[in-house]
Amino acid sequence: MTHAFTLEKPPSVVNKLNRPLSLQRFVGDLTPSRRPRYIGGVPFNDQNPSASQTVLTEVGEARSPVPSSEAGCLIVIYGQEMGRRVRVTTEPLIIGRSPKCDIQVDQESVSRNHCRIRFEGGEFLVRDLGSTNGTYVNDDVVSEDGRLRHGDQLKVGRTILKFIVGDDVEVEYHEEIYRLMTTDGLTQLNNKRYFDEMLDREVARAKRYKRSFSLLVFDIDLFKNINDKFGHLAGDAILRQLGAVLLGRLRVNDVLARIGGEEFALITPEVGLDGAIELAGKINRLIADTRFDFEGSPVAVTVSVGVAEWQPHYEDPGDLFKAADEKMYEAKRNGRNQVCA
Repeated sequence: MTHAFTLEKPPSVVNKLNRPLSLQRFVGDLTPSRRPRYIGGVPFNDQNPSASQTVLTEVGEARSPVPSSEAGCLIVIYGQEMGRRVRVTTEPLIIGRSPKCDIQVDQESVSRNHCRIRFEGGEFLVRDLGSTNGTYVNDDVVSEDGRLRHGDQLKVGRTILKFIVGDDVEVEYHEEIYRLMTTDGLTQLNNKRYFDEMLDREVARAKRYKRSFSLLVFDIDLFKNINDKFGHLAGDAILRQLGAVLLGRLRVNDVLARIGGEEFALITPEVGLDGAIELAGKINRLIADTRFDFEGSPVAVTVSVGVAEWQPHYEDPGDLFKAADEKMYEAKRNGRNQVCA
């Protein structure tokens, strides 16, 4: 018997009073909670949380391996139809490229019958069905039956689905949709929309209080070659790994975002040009020294970084971005894997 499921469009995000939430109004609350600080000699010494800082525990540390409900949902957080959800019950369901699957993912990287989710022994399990490109839970390949726990990310081909289960599925779903407004589903970094909001805010502060800040724009060198040699799944994996590496070196107030395919930007409040150049050098060396891999094969990755500091004669955020972007392309013209400011 074919499992019946519902595929729903994301609703408008509302608060408890059933009023639409304004991104601009709540923009100060959208800073990601998992932002470690820099490691190294740059004078960012905010290592101990102050009374004004909020300290959050990573969700993964608090998850129970056994769901408290026999019903949940999968939310597409990266791929086609982002934000849509599929209800998951105790009935088994199959994900694959075939139109006969309970959840069809029409991508070349997805096998006709890719994986199966079932409920057994009080928990949800996922099993790969001999797919060509494998099934992943939190970037770990699934061989036998793998557990699906609340908050886990299920990767099928190039599509990523987040699993939500428990007594407050509806609330969790609305919160996830709200998060998707500002987060890149692939890398879990800030997205272009959030970056633009934060750059506007930082420019307004610089004009009002005569404060300095800098912008770093960087791009993975020869990223097309990685896709051509290893495939787009490898490219996605490299982007996710790079995001994870950089998050381990950031201050709580910095804004790191994926703003294009393989292009990233970093806003550094209260940091002048010299400090930003030092930081850019650290990022450049860190990426070059990090071992990136895809399915056990090493992938060489470097970045070219452009740096610019806000200047009083700039009229708007676009002037600063243009200056940093031009310096990034200068770094590429000079041979790549370097910093220009």
